[in-house]
Amino acid sequence: MAMLIRARDVPPAQRHDAWRSFVCDTLGPLDVRIDPDAPLRGEIEAGRLGAVGVGRVRTSTPHSVHRTPGLIRRDSPELYRGVLALSGSPMLAQDGRSVRLNRGELVIYDFARPYELAYDSAVELAVFSFPHDLLALPAGAASAITAVPITSDGGAGALAAPLLRRVALDLDSYRPASAARLSTVVMDLVSAAVAERLDQLPALSPQARQRTLVLNVHTFIERHLGETDLDPAAIAAAHHISVRYLHRLFESRDTTVSAWIRHRRLERCRQDLADPALRSQPVSAIAARWGLPDSAHFSRLFRRAYGRPPIEYRREAG
Repeated sequence: MAMLIRARDVPPAQRHDAWRSFVCDTLGPLDVRIDPDAPLRGEIEAGRLGAVGVGRVRTSTPHSVHRTPGLIRRDSPELYRGVLALSGSPMLAQDGRSVRLNRGELVIYDFARPYELAYDSAVELAVFSFPHDLLALPAGAASAITAVPITSDGGAGALAAPLLRRVALDLDSYRPASAARLSTVVMDLVSAAVAERLDQLPALSPQARQRTLVLNVHTFIERHLGETDLDPAAIAAAHHISVRYLHRLFESRDTTVSAWIRHRRLERCRQDLADPALRSQPVSAIAARWGLPDSAHFSRLFRRAYGRPPIEYRREAG
C-alpha cells in the first residue's frame, strides 16, 4: 500500500503522536484516545482501489477513535466506511447502537455522523472508504444499517467478506486498470450485502422498506446485466413481486425497468471501452458481455447515449 506507519520504526517517546497524526492524515479528523502509559504496538497501511480507499490496521494496544460533533463541523466529507474484522473483536458504536464484531463480520458506519471505534485487545482490520453515492442507500435507511453486523454466514455477505479480505491483503499487486474494475466489483458486493441486511431489519418504515426493495432490485440488475434474458418478469419473480408493482417502483423514479437496464448496460460498456487493459477486445465482445449482442443495435444505442459511436469513443478515451 502507498502509506505505512510501523510503531516500531518510531522512537517510543514519539509513537503516540505519530500514530495520531497518521490516523488523522489518512482517515480524516479523529480523536484518538490511548492510555499515555500504554506501549504502542502496531502498523497502519493505506492505499486506493479506484474510487475506494483501502486501509489495514494491526495493533495490540487497546485504544479508541472518536468522530465527535466538533470534528464533523470542522470537516465532514460525505463518506461511508466499512470495517471488516480480520482478527480480534473491535467495537463500533453509532446511531444509538453498538456492535462487537466477530472475525469475518463487516459493519458500515457514516463518517459524516458521530461514532466510536474501539479495540480492547489485539485486532487486525480492513477498512474501506467510499462516497455516499457509491453505496446509494435509500433515504431513511442510512441510519438503520450503521453499527449493524453483516455476517459471512451466507448470501452476499459470504461473497463479500473473503473478497474484501483479499483486496486488503493484496492491494499492492493490482495494476491501475484492474484496480478500477475491481473497485466496481467491491462496491457491487458491498451494496448487495447491505441490501440483504436491510431487508432483514424489522424497524424500517414502509417507505424505507420500499426504497430498500428498489436497492435490492438495482443490485440484482447489476449482477445479471450480461444475461440477455434479463427482463421485468425475471426481476419481479426474483423479488416475489408482480411485474405491475415492479413497473410502479420505477415509474415513481421517472424511468422504466427496461430503460434502467439499458442505461446500466451502456454504462458498463462505456467503462470497458475506456479501459486500456481491454484495448485488444473487440467492441462487439464487450457489448455482448453486457447483454447487448446485436452490434448494430448497440452502436445506435451508444451513439444516442454518448454522442459518438463506440469505436470513436474508445479512440478518444485512449
